[in-house]
Amino acid sequence: MAEAQTEHEQRAKVREMIKDMKAAVLVTHGDGDELRGRPMWAAGLDADGKTLWFFSKNATEKTDEISRNDRVLLAYSDPSNQSYVSVSGKARVLRDVAKQKELWSAPMKAWFPNGAEDPAIALIAVEMTGAEYWDSPSSTLVHAFGYVKATVTGKPAQGGENERVSFAKM
Repeated sequence: MAEAQTEHEQRAKVREMIKDMKAAVLVTHGDGDELRGRPMWAAGLDADGKTLWFFSKNATEKTDEISRNDRVLLAYSDPSNQSYVSVSGKARVLRDVAKQKELWSAPMKAWFPNGAEDPAIALIAVEMTGAEYWDSPSSTLVHAFGYVKATVTGKPAQGGENERVSFAKM
């Protein structure tokens, strides 16, 4: 049972780390073996703890790519805190006006000036299947100490916490 709790804590850590990282790069499968990434603004995380939401225009290259191959990667970063998260998952594109209203926030108006009910809006739901995070100390003093230690000992500084996390068995 301790292992299940550990997995639960790791999932909670992933959620906590990405909660305030609003920008993510969504990587989809383009033509052939090409991978395509584009910035997306995170709209929310479902109560299920594993579904991430994004607004999109419908009928775009990314929505077409998702319809052909639902496997995606989301890359989040917060360099000021030395926090990085990659999330793998399965994406789907849908139109759900009630969900659009629930997830709507004022910054969305920049991309969708006609509001949450705009028929040009589609939602992208990404169900997380796995994640990996890197959470390093962000203090300048800690980095300086790591530099000095590496210089004196010839051994690299410790990079902080790095874990692979499964969302598949929730």
